[in-house]
Amino acid sequence: MVIVDTAIWVDYFNGTNTPETEWLDREVGRQEIGLTDLILCEVLQGVRSDSEFAAFREQLLEFEVFAIGSVETAVAAAENFRELRKRGFRVRKTIDCLIATFCIREGHALLHRDRDYDVFEKNLGLQVVHP
Repeated sequence: MVIVDTAIWVDYFNGTNTPETEWLDREVGRQEIGLTDLILCEVLQGVRSDSEFAAFREQLLEFEVFAIGSVETAVAAAENFRELRKRGFRVRKTIDCLIATFCIREGHALLHRDRDYDVFEKNLGLQVVHP
């Protein structure tokens, strides 16, 4: 399963061509694609019109959406945050820490273009799709 991060969905729905959106366009239907409840929330928060909100919600809900707000994930994300801080790295966003931790724990790859995930890949084994 490949979890697609917020910025990629935003670019995809806006028709912005990036290596990541081209990969997503090519791989939908060929690979298992999913997202988390937090990513769903972030994408939909940015939609301005009611009609686009309904359309994007419908399109996103065609993919598997994982609820990641468990106690176990919260504790694991805090542990990962602390481990990275001990190694001298700064994790800027709690949501990114939760998403990365979920992917690591569940064995999912992540398609992103956010440098905040790089420390999870290099230090904690996050699988990343590099288009």
